[in-house]
Amino acid sequence: MALSCTLKLLPRHLRPSSALLSSLPGGDHSLVKEKTTAVKQREKKKAREDISLPGSSWEERLANAVTPLWRLPYQEQLQVKHESQRKVLQTLASRLEELGVDGQKPGGLCCPLQPVVPSPVINGYRNKSTFSVNQGPDGNPKTVGLYVGTGRERNIVCVRANHVENIPSKHKQVAQCYEEFIRRSPLDPCLLFHEGGHWRELVVRTTSRGHTMAIVTFHPQELGQEALAAQKALLKEFFTCGPGTVCDLTSLYFQESTMTRCSHEQSPFQLLHGEPHIFEELLGLKFRISPDAFFQVNTGGAEVLYQTVGEPSQAGGDTVLLDICCGTGTIGLSLARQVAKVIGVEVVEKAIEDARWNAAFNGISNCEFHRGKAETVLPQLLSSWGDARPLVAVVNPSRAGLHYRVVRAIRNCKSIRRLLYISCKPEGEAMRNFLELCCPPDPGKKLAGEPFAPTLAIPFDMFPHTGHCELVLLLTR
Repeated sequence: MALSCTLKLLPRHLRPSSALLSSLPGGDHSLVKEKTTAVKQREKKKAREDISLPGSSWEERLANAVTPLWRLPYQEQLQVKHESQRKVLQTLASRLEELGVDGQKPGGLCCPLQPVVPSPVINGYRNKSTFSVNQGPDGNPKTVGLYVGTGRERNIVCVRANHVENIPSKHKQVAQCYEEFIRRSPLDPCLLFHEGGHWRELVVRTTSRGHTMAIVTFHPQELGQEALAAQKALLKEFFTCGPGTVCDLTSLYFQESTMTRCSHEQSPFQLLHGEPHIFEELLGLKFRISPDAFFQVNTGGAEVLYQTVGEPSQAGGDTVLLDICCGTGTIGLSLARQVAKVIGVEVVEKAIEDARWNAAFNGISNCEFHRGKAETVLPQLLSSWGDARPLVAVVNPSRAGLHYRVVRAIRNCKSIRRLLYISCKPEGEAMRNFLELCCPPDPGKKLAGEPFAPTLAIPFDMFPHTGHCELVLLLTR
């Protein structure tokens, strides 16, 4: 499919610029001009209008919503993502210039941008999927799938994910079995907390070792312990003796939750069947994964990412590596053999337990992991830092970005000269962090330390078929 023809398939915010298209090999300048007017007209339509075109099947609408690039050949997906990352760096350069930082590079970028590193796996790469329960296209409220529509428009429909390219078949199988189970159950689904109902979302996690973990969320409402025990027994029976046995679950968990999201500390994950953990192999290391522990969603892509970050970090044998938001310790442990020491910080208690187990199991003794909020733990660690060895920091926060106190602690620690910021949404809250780390000293905000400067940007395609990209930004001072 020609690139000019496939433009019409993209939502407005993902379409590459005419400059990029004309610079591609074989780019037709006249064709770009010819299409400009039509493209501008289409840009006025929102992405949600594109996914509800008459005649489109519900499956196609879902695929367009979740994986908007799925129709594009993979090389063209990478070109689109490179353009989006270029715009991120241009925005950062402009914002820094407004703050009095003059560091624009050719093309108006804040630093050199490398080509997007492709994912080694393009289809079915997700090792974790979350499925909702809600009304389907046929009106059945016990439909397990993903949402099409928006709450604002009040047109949300839950559609089975059978045709979503980035979800593996095993996840779809477990979701289909869970749907069969709740449709057999006399209990209602919990669509809105205040309206009652019980059956809620399903999380499926898998590994390259063939392990499968299923986590069912359940709203207890007014049920007593005896009634809850009966429901757990029925769920276990379905997946161990009934139709759900085809899923061959390694672990089946049940969580009672009266909130949208619950940690293990707030409401413990209850193991109904199988092993308490599943295991993954990454760069020759074995990692233990708990129900709510963070692990990069694309295992093959994570291997490429972790192999690459070691070089720009310049972490050598005398270096201390500070791994902030470390999850199960994957980044720190993958680099542990080339540095003097790794210090990890993570808020999720079970993830820290996994990280410590992972270090011990793999025979890595130069790591220590601290459990707690980074904004609490990190200032304490760095305020009295007296180690003369080079200190390199790696941060891999959620989309919410780093807490301001974390940014301030990093900024004010003179020993940190190199910082690798890994973000799956650099145009979001990460942009605020970039500006706080690179702006001139600001006593009013207690940013007294020498500012960092963007030095190199390396995008990784961890999410084929979607518009998202993982950006590794090297900041130095």
